[in-house]
Order: sequence, then structure tokens, then C-alpha cells
Amino acid sequence: MKEMKRDETQRRYAFIKVLGITVLALLMLVNMADAAPFAYVTNENVINFKPGEGTVSVIDIAANTVVATLPVGTGPEGIAVNPDGTKVYVANNFGNTVSVIDATTKTVTATVNVGASPWGVAVTPDGTKVYVANRNSNTVSIIDATTNKVTSTVNVDCPYGVAVSPDGTKVYVTNININTTSVIDTATNTITNTIKVGKDPCGVTVTPDGKKVYVVNWGSNNVSVIDTATNTVTATVNVGDNPNLIAFTPDGTRGYVTNHVSFNVSVIDIATNTVIATVEGNLPTGVAVTPDGTKVYVVNELKGTVSVIDTATNTITNTIKVGENPCGVAIGNFMGNAQDTTPKTPAGFNILILAAMSILYIWKKSTRK
Repeated sequence: MKEMKRDETQRRYAFIKVLGITVLALLMLVNMADAAPFAYVTNENVINFKPGEGTVSVIDIAANTVVATLPVGTGPEGIAVNPDGTKVYVANNFGNTVSVIDATTKTVTATVNVGASPWGVAVTPDGTKVYVANRNSNTVSIIDATTNKVTSTVNVDCPYGVAVSPDGTKVYVTNININTTSVIDTATNTITNTIKVGKDPCGVTVTPDGKKVYVVNWGSNNVSVIDTATNTVTATVNVGDNPNLIAFTPDGTRGYVTNHVSFNVSVIDIATNTVIATVEGNLPTGVAVTPDGTKVYVVNELKGTVSVIDTATNTITNTIKVGENPCGVAIGNFMGNAQDTTPKTPAGFNILILAAMSILYIWKKSTRK
């Protein structure tokens, strides 16, 4: 009888021990699974009309607070995050380099020499290559993401913005001086097409389905819409004064365009190519949408802030102070493919269900006689 009681006591002690370990692991997993990504903002920190030492502000988008400020090169402007959110690439316009940031440790792990005045930067969907537009050397540098070395260079004419197609086969580069967009084949790193667009094209982005390319034309105050199947402009959307960059919601239904001089953001309905809303800004430049599509982060160069726009209402819900003369913004995707818009049960909830089933099983085993 005493032996039976001792065995039962031991089983219950074992259960309590396993339960404690399970709960601890559960809390850790829930935090990891449902952790929000970070937004990265480049700050030029201009002093007496000269670029100072550049920094990158790291924003926790769950709390909308700056959690780190990282030193990078001189005059950082364009910025991109690789698909799995582990690396951040910063184009240092006045330093002629690209800083590579480890997103986990929040430190610069490499500095890559590229062409003169790099601005636009984009990463291929598989994360293996980084394309950098160098305005003053009339080139696009291609960086091997594994070795952090430039492996190839493509000659273009005053490139500014750069974007990679969702399938990784094409790169689109805006040529600000000659009002065109170049199409680069990523397999050969050669230009396969040149498309006439509006005046002074700057930002460029491909829709999540890969069917259209939107080119923001600074000088003509509009956006050119390119059909990727025919490489022709099929529509032109009038926006605000001196538009700069554009970002899409993950489902591809809306595009947000920063209008630098008119101090606002135009919201484009992609289905109709019409502006359906305008949101206030303050010399807005960079723009990025969260992976879940609920928020848009807009950089305000004049005020040194980032505005947070609620995509459901197209209203500003928060303003975050960053560095001086901020320019670009990119959001790391730690929640799977941002272009996958299929409704999903939150990962933390799935873990809770699994843990509950495991605990029930352990309890039954511990009380079985």
C-alpha cells in the first residue's frame, strides 16, 4: 500500500515538473511565434547642410517605440530587409557603401563598397542577391548575400530606384535623368528592355502578384503603371507634388505614394488606378507596409518622425520620433511570406492548443493506476 502511494506521489511530482517546463517553453514559443517585426529607418543626420554620421532607427512596431539606434555609413537613404528578416541592407549615399546589419544582434556585420551615390536597394526573394542603384556611377551593383561581395555590375543611366519581381527573375530600375525604367534579367544580369515612363522617375515597386510595376515620377507628379507581360505603360495615375516612393499592401489592393512637396500621401486603389484617399505628411519620403497589411509607416523628413497610418481608416494613429533627416524605411518580415494573404489562426493559439493536449495526456499517464 505504501509503495502504491509512493509511486502515485512520484508520478504527480513528475507531472508537476513536466508541467512547469511545458508552461515555460510555451511562453517562449508564443512570444517567438507572434512577435511583431521591426521597422528600420535611415537617418542622414545633416549638420550645417552637410551629411553627418548616418544612423538607422529600429522601431518595435508592436509598441511603436524606437528600441535601438545603429551607426551606419554617411548619408544613408535606401534600405531593404531580406525575406526572412535576418539581414538589413542600407545604401549610404555619401559613403558609396552598403551597410549590412544583423537583425538579431542589431549590429553592422559588413560594409560593402559599391558605386558612387547608392540610393535604391532591393533583395531577391530567395535572399541570395542584393541589387543597388548607384546614381553617380551609372551602374547597378549586384552583391552576393553570402559573401557580401559585389559579383557583377550592370551599366545603366543615372539609376535611382530598384525593385525585384516576386519570382526573382526581373529587376526594375528607374533612370531619373532619361525618364525610363530598365528591365534586368537576373539570370544573365543584362538589360532586356527599356520602358519610357514619366518625368524624373524615382521610386519603383512591383505588385505582389508580379503583373504590374508602379513607377513614381517626381517631375510629372504621377505614377506610371507598367504591364509586366508586355513591358508597356497601361495607365498613369495623377498624385501629389513631387512624389517619391510607393509601397503596396500585401494583398495588392492599395498603393501608398509619398508626395514630398505637397506634404501628403496618396492612396491608390490598384483595381481602378484612382486615388481614393489622401493622408497628411511632412515632407514624406520613405514608406512601408506591415506584413499583415494593417499599418503603413511613412517617414517625415522635415520633422524627423515616422507617421503610422491605419489602413482600415487611412488615418494617422501614431507618430514616432526618430533621427534627423530620415529618408528610407523597410519592415522586416518575421511572420512568414508577407504576400501570403490567406487567413490563418495565430501561431500562439495553435501552440496553446497543442500544449493543452500534451498536458492532458501527461496528467492521464500520471494518475493511471
